[in-house]
Amino acid sequence: MDPRIPTDLDRHLAPDARHWLAEAVTRVGQDPTAVRAVFPAVGRRCGRGPLGAGWTVADAARARLLTALPLRGAALAEEITALHRYGDTAEQRAVLRSLALLEDADASFADLGLPLVRAALRGNDTSLVEAALGPYAARHLDADAYRHAVLKCVFCDIPLDRTAGLTERADRELARMLADFAHERVAAGRDVPADVWPVVRDHPGTLEASGLPAGLHSPVPERRAATARALLAYTAATPAGAA
Repeated sequence: MDPRIPTDLDRHLAPDARHWLAEAVTRVGQDPTAVRAVFPAVGRRCGRGPLGAGWTVADAARARLLTALPLRGAALAEEITALHRYGDTAEQRAVLRSLALLEDADASFADLGLPLVRAALRGNDTSLVEAALGPYAARHLDADAYRHAVLKCVFCDIPLDRTAGLTERADRELARMLADFAHERVAAGRDVPADVWPVVRDHPGTLEASGLPAGLHSPVPERRAATARALLAYTAATPAGAA
């Protein structure tokens, strides 16, 4: 997942929107408190259409405003925390998407945005969960928190290819958790999201330890069928480390 603001933002803005955003960026650079007025207005002034890599026009425009803030460290964290707290879902999503950009521009920001990530991961809004589990979270969440965030994505049907850092951070314990999740799904006669299998296959033995294969001998036809489909998908999957 690329943390950079899409380079084609300006091409998606009407002339009056480009002018408004340029003026807003200048205002914020001169007076950080101005962001409190212009940040909520972005969707109305710039639009909300889609850009690449999961960004929207409003996300990208808001990220541009945040990266123009002449604040550092704790002062920057305090300002964006207030924007997040009082913002609507779209504004909160933009703050979360911008965390890696803010850290890239200011090393003293470091892990000061983690409370916002944790708050989003505790919630049930899938757009915020997905935005939270970006490059910033991949850098700063500890191993246990990262594993549970990935598992939450699976429960929320968020594709794992939208999860930053998975190739580098997936470990045997995460594979075990995903295998146990898969076992629970097939025990209920349900299918398993295909994107869990590459992680499980990276760690031989985790599938067998979950007890999932025993479902082939279940007296319940639905469970036997779900198990067979799961094992076929597991066999066909390319291990994440080989992708």
